[in-house]
Amino acid sequence: MVYVKLESDWTDGDGVTHSAGDSVDVDAATLAMLQAQGVVSEGSGGGKDGTDWAGPTGTNWAGPTGTNP
Repeated sequence: MVYVKLESDWTDGDGVTHSAGDSVDVDAATLAMLQAQGVVSEGSGGGKDGTDWAGPTGTNWAGPTGTNP
């Protein structure tokens, strides 16, 4: 399985619609299909710039900050 960021809307095999910008976990066959359809970029992992997308960065991160209140 690989985690990819969608470039456009996609409805998975279970009928669940995912919006452009969403990240989804897909198998290799599904990844190949999404790449062929242009739903994810051709770079490995589906990153927008052709690189692996490693998740949210910069100010978009809403997770733990490393400090306790």
